[in-house]
Amino acid sequence: MIPEPALRIEPANLDEAQAMAEVHVLSWQHAYRGIFPDGFLAQLSVERRTAMWRDSIAIGRPQVLVARIEDRVAGFIAFGPCRDEAAPETTAEVWAFYLAPDRWSTGMGRALWEAARARMLLQGARRASLWVIATNPRAIRFYLAAGFSLDAGSIKPLTIGGVQVEEERYVQELRG
Repeated sequence: MIPEPALRIEPANLDEAQAMAEVHVLSWQHAYRGIFPDGFLAQLSVERRTAMWRDSIAIGRPQVLVARIEDRVAGFIAFGPCRDEAAPETTAEVWAFYLAPDRWSTGMGRALWEAARARMLLQGARRASLWVIATNPRAIRFYLAAGFSLDAGSIKPLTIGGVQVEEERYVQELRG
């Protein structure tokens, strides 16, 4: 029997920005197929996302943890202070959370979430929130299984790729 390669979760470094961008784009292209136009998904730019993640890592906002298997970035979670208007200082927010599609449903997402959750708690957060596109059932199932619940009435409309969608906020009370 061949052992499963070891999963390592660590803070992202600048050298990983492109690998993160590749995961980000590939994840969008798979998760949002049928939600956003194929042409829009095909033109997502790894270069633009690399620059965005490089800048974020350099300034440390949001914080980013990467999941590595055999030194390959296979997923990441970005989190920081909640950006919602009037959110208490003790509320953290998951700003972005993506895995390579071949790592979906493997436990990697749960491990990344637990690592981020532990850091949030250490930094004084008592609640976590995130926004998810309402027509993304896979993500919603994951967040519900991870202990999040829908914040009723928290719908936010937005347009992406020429398509009107709604985001819903999910929240979790954090406990040590």
